[in-house]
Amino acid sequence: MAFRRISSLPASKQAVRSIHSRVLRPDASSSSASAVSSVDIPGKQQDPNTKVLVPSCTVVENGRGLFASKSSAKLLKSFLTLEMAASEPFVDLGTWIYSSRLMKSPLFRQMVFGVTKVTFFDHFVAGTNNQEAGETVKMLWNEGIKGMLDYGLEHAFDNASCDKNMEAFIETIESTKSLPPSSVSSVVAKVTAICPIDLLRRMSDLLRWEYKERSYNLPWKMNTLPLLSESSPLYHTLQKPEPLSLQEERDLELAYNRLQKIIQKCHDANVPLVIDAEETWIQPAIDYFTYSASIMHTTVDSPLIYGTIQAYLKDAHERLVLAKKAADKMRLPMGVKLVRGAYMSAESQVAASLGYESPIHNSIRHTHRCYNDCASFMLDELAKGPGSLVLATHNCESGKLAATKAIDSGMGKDAQKLQFAQLYGMSEIMSYELKKEGFQVSKYLPFGPVEQIMPYLVRRAEENKGQELQRRLRAAFLRR
Repeated sequence: MAFRRISSLPASKQAVRSIHSRVLRPDASSSSASAVSSVDIPGKQQDPNTKVLVPSCTVVENGRGLFASKSSAKLLKSFLTLEMAASEPFVDLGTWIYSSRLMKSPLFRQMVFGVTKVTFFDHFVAGTNNQEAGETVKMLWNEGIKGMLDYGLEHAFDNASCDKNMEAFIETIESTKSLPPSSVSSVVAKVTAICPIDLLRRMSDLLRWEYKERSYNLPWKMNTLPLLSESSPLYHTLQKPEPLSLQEERDLELAYNRLQKIIQKCHDANVPLVIDAEETWIQPAIDYFTYSASIMHTTVDSPLIYGTIQAYLKDAHERLVLAKKAADKMRLPMGVKLVRGAYMSAESQVAASLGYESPIHNSIRHTHRCYNDCASFMLDELAKGPGSLVLATHNCESGKLAATKAIDSGMGKDAQKLQFAQLYGMSEIMSYELKKEGFQVSKYLPFGPVEQIMPYLVRRAEENKGQELQRRLRAAFLRR
């Protein structure tokens, strides 16, 4: 691919080139891309000593149309925002400030939120309310891309907050009825927003102990899919926990009723519900809510409820296989959203504080391989039976492998069984290319007030620093 000379570009494009000249080098690559430049294609028969070289994703040929309507000023702002997000010192400073005592000062908080609003918020967030998020959905729908609406709520500590959060989720679901049909592929929720976090910890402790001691009885437990495996991080529960108190059981019933109301609204609006994964110390309880509700609301072919598997966890593939096999025995069409994961720092710190090895894969290469293996397994399963898969990835190689696998397995581009997803404000070229090839593509659309969305933005910054920048705007500035 031949690049144009700098002199042929407008001044704003020259500025971008001078800001970060390495972005324009065809041999530059992000860490996530270069980490898997040579991988095995899952499901293919091949010589065990032979590697399949996957084409580099550092230069995308056909991203021009996606940015045609964007002004150079807007693209420059996006570029600078991603420059900051890619700077590890800047991200580390920002996360330190956000968790520091300085944020207790109203004036300082207002300043931080103001700067965040015109930079990271405007780039990565779909709006402050349902109306603004709806306008973003319409904009994407005009480009043939759907939206996954996520009202940014998490970590409630009492029933009053949980009730308020439930109503906010229901308002989001109701808002989809006024949007173009099929423009919203799902509504996303976190169980931590509708169940007190302390109760989720207690439930997870008890579920882990039940896994260790199979004779241990949990009177409140309903039918579910496997929640843990032999390789799961069981170190969070080292001693036998006390049973749930009567008040905790009542709180659990309230939380489950909240989830049922949300699911019923999703059913009425004909919009699937995706339940996000969170930290391992509460994930067993989150999966319990997800799987038990899925069994209660079973459908014939397409699932109403999707759980989330985080491929950066060492037990991800094993848990996925166990859950899918159990779902098949129940004739339950299982819905899975596959992600890499976003709680790396917290997971490693907690494991180290307890004197245990991190539950996260030792390298990004192992995480990529686990992701691809999980995707390959699910695509094989879906080619011969019911269920549905959301492949949430910004990694071009994983996208190519999954798209090829879907075609080769005979499943094709069935939108009822497979869709790709990327975060809003990231990997637009990848989204555009997959959509152009006929696959269903969605954008994950967090929205809400700035202060409410801050935890999401901090996770995105920690997850993507140094990884996303190189492939973001190269095609936009060189091929317009």
